Amino acid sequence: MAIYFYNLRVKDPLPTMKKRLTNWIKKVLGFYYKQPGNINIIFCTNEYLRKINKTYLKHNYYTDVITFSYDSGKKISGDIFISLQQVKDNANIYSVSFETELLRVIIHGIFHLIGFDDKNVKEEKIMRKNEDFALKLLHY
Repeated sequence: MAIYFYNLRVKDPLPTMKKRLTNWIKKVLGFYYKQPGNINIIFCTNEYLRKINKTYLKHNYYTDVITFSYDSGKKISGDIFISLQQVKDNANIYSVSFETELLRVIIHGIFHLIGFDDKNVKEEKIMRKNEDFALKLLHY
């Protein structure tokens, strides 16, 4: 079981961080009593992610991340698609670095695989709290 990173028609945004990211994700999963199964983190274009959004979720708009979970029990498996253009746009909106926003979006996808959602204000607050906790773990 492993964590894989793919680049679909985009330049690798974190070429020297794969091992560190993998260890971080495993550490976060451990805090929630989960183990990694096969997790694919796929960096892609805005148009590619919009097509996925339209085809599978019936939403015709851009988004930063879409997660498909294939897990069962304590083993977490799934695909996390991330639009690098949308992450860049978000970084500008929130006045943070591209890397910071990308890390937040990656861990956001992981939390979706764990089972957290963000469809209402209460869930969004919980998700943000978990993201902040995970980002602190990365910097220890």
